[in-house]
Amino acid sequence: MARFTRLEVYNTILDIGVIPLFYNGELNVAIEIAAAAARGGASVIEFTNRGEMAYSVFTELVRHFAKANPAIILGVGSIIDAPTAALYLASGANFIVGPSFNPDISRLCNRRKIAYLPGCATENEIAQAEEAGAEICKIFPGESAGGPAFISAVLAPSPWHRLLPTGGVDATESSIYEWIKAGASAVGMGSKLISTAAVKDRNYDLIASKTAQIIAWIKNSR
Repeated sequence: MARFTRLEVYNTILDIGVIPLFYNGELNVAIEIAAAAARGGASVIEFTNRGEMAYSVFTELVRHFAKANPAIILGVGSIIDAPTAALYLASGANFIVGPSFNPDISRLCNRRKIAYLPGCATENEIAQAEEAGAEICKIFPGESAGGPAFISAVLAPSPWHRLLPTGGVDATESSIYEWIKAGASAVGMGSKLISTAAVKDRNYDLIASKTAQIIAWIKNSR
């Protein structure tokens, strides 16, 4: 069962401004990565359903942080169907993220009052997702969808959108500034924040410091 309400999830995302996302099949490494992101100030963390044993690793992550750091809000990404979403919800996922919009996932999450961030790449997809109850839409892939210019363009006729671009957000001040100034409510960051090199070298302090820097840039850009 989720430990956080969807209002708590949404408000925390909007306040912090970044969701670190990653997958790692080794539980001990996954724990270190999530803990590092949290040390940097990002308490909402997305574990992506992309590799072998993803479900079992996520289940143990939830179990671990329920005691080690109950303030961490764990969710799961790369979810494309309702049965998989239901499986992760049963293991304690506090939010569901998808690369696309799935009405069945939306109905499931709405019934359970779980935050669902569907992936959208057009204004039409955003509108359909919002009609189904989406509070924040993930713009994916962010750069291919049109970059910061796309964000500002769709917000012009629909200023009520809350958009979270993922894919194409770089760990640089200029990139963060462009996305936030264009109107992004928050950003999702994977390998640009949690780099392969940092994980390989077990340089978790680098992940923590980069996370803190990203959050500082976001606050300065708002």
